[in-house]
Parts: sequence; structure tokens; C-alpha cells
Amino acid sequence: MISQAVIKHKKKRRTNWRIWAIFLPGFLFVTAFTFYPMIKMFVMSFFDWKIGFQQVSTFVGLRNYIDVLSDPTAHIAIENTLVYAVVTVPVQMILGLFVAVLVNGIRKYSVSFRLAYYLPVITSWVVVALLFRYIFATSGLLNYFLVDTIKLISEPIGWLSTRWAALCAIMLLGIWKGIGWNMIVFLAALQAVPKDQYEASDIDGASRIQKFFYITLPNIKGTTLFILVMLTIGAFNTYTPVAVLTAGNPAHQTEVVLTWMYFQTFSALNFGYSAALSIIITALIVIATIIVFGLSAKKKVTHYGK
Repeated sequence: MISQAVIKHKKKRRTNWRIWAIFLPGFLFVTAFTFYPMIKMFVMSFFDWKIGFQQVSTFVGLRNYIDVLSDPTAHIAIENTLVYAVVTVPVQMILGLFVAVLVNGIRKYSVSFRLAYYLPVITSWVVVALLFRYIFATSGLLNYFLVDTIKLISEPIGWLSTRWAALCAIMLLGIWKGIGWNMIVFLAALQAVPKDQYEASDIDGASRIQKFFYITLPNIKGTTLFILVMLTIGAFNTYTPVAVLTAGNPAHQTEVVLTWMYFQTFSALNFGYSAALSIIITALIVIATIIVFGLSAKKKVTHYGK
């Protein structure tokens, strides 16, 4: 007769094969399309990378990184990206939380309000970017309203022809499109706040503002941190609105990191440069994320240590 140990061993082997059968395809997929491209990009950043059978890639060390750090256009792209992140991230969070609080207090037609605010989120970036390009064009809707309708100005303004005006249009698009996502995430967090805390505050005679700052905000702190990190990463990945509205013009003054990286890769064929730029930006995002999580953890320790 087969012993119990042998039966258990066979069952364990079958279980192990099932685990590998489930795990291996996903691991191979992630390795092929995530880990390998990341390693390849890191290697490319140290080469003057060439494509083609008769082209030879040469090792250049840190030259690509030096070129990025000394390139004025790269500085502009990084500066524009940072400005976009600093402006759009807090504004989206504030407006998204404000709308979430309003919608959370509405009992009638709440689904309609959620749909109305979330509609820009599910609309294609290309579609809304084309819409904003029509609005902010020199002969577009905004100038028509200012010049011909209310006659506030005498000549049309080239909103997309100057750096800061174009960046304002791009940031306005990013804020408008992102409010709905913030609202949905904040709304889920607001609905998870314990009701008994609000009931106790009612007994103590707390005002709505006091409830918001002393009950609502502390209870959604984790969600706020999550949104902050996700929006910051998203801000550094901005591409479509800039590509559609300005394409980096005038004279690359409205470039952001991804559009400049795209230009260097597919127009200038400077693969090593763009790989080095992507490594630098990835490092900046990782450092910023670590700082945010570190500050959050420090505040939690201080809070509970009282």
C-alpha cells in the first residue's frame, strides 16, 4: 500500500505545478514587457545607440546624462512639467474634494451629478484636447467671445503662441479633465467615514467646518496621500494635451518631459539621450514619492505618539 507520506508528497507536487502554471505566464509577460524594457533602457542610456544592421552603437559613458543636464530645452521641459504638477495636482485635489463633499450630501439626483462630473474623465484625451485647441486658437471661440461678443479686447490673443499662455490652457485642460476622477476616489473615502463620529459631533454642537477639519480630513488622510502620489506620477506622464495643443511650440517653449523625449527619440533619433532623460525623470519621481511617504509616516508616528 502507498504510504500517507507518498500521497502527501504527490499532492504537494501537483499543487506546486498548479502554482507555477498560474504564476509563470504572468511573470513571463511582465518580464518581457516591463523588466526587460527597463533594463534595456538603462543600458541604452550609456550608449550612442544606433538602429539598423550596419549601424554600431558605441559606449559613451555618462555623456548622455551630461547632455541632458546641460541642455536648455531639457531644462525648459522639466520646468514646464514641474509647473504643471505643482499647479494641477493641488487644484485637482481641492476641487475634487469639494465636489465630492457636495455630491456626498445630495440625496436626489446624486447619480446624475456623478455622471456629469465623471464624463470628462472617460472622454478621450485627443477629443478634449482638440476641443480646447479650438477654444484657445487665435480665431477660436474664446477670442470670438472676447473680441466680438463682449468687446473686452480689440484684437485676438494668440493663446497658444506664447509659452505661459499655452501652459495655462494645458493646465486648465488637465484640471478640468481630472476633477471627476478625484471626486470618485474622494467620494468612496467619504462614504467610509464612520457615521457615529458625525453623530457625536452633532451632540457636541460642532459646526460643518469643524466636522470637515476634525473628522472628515483625518479619516481620508490615506486616500489623500494615494491621490497625491497618483496625480504627481500622472503629471510627469503628461503628453497628449501638449502634443495636440502646441506640439511643443513655439520653439520648444511648451515642451514637457514626454514630448521632448518623444522628439529626441523619433525625430532626432537620439535614443541614448532620451533613455538618459527617462532615467533622470524616473529617479525624480521615485525620490518625490519616497519623500511624500516619509513625511506621511512621520506625521502618523507623531500623531499616535502623543
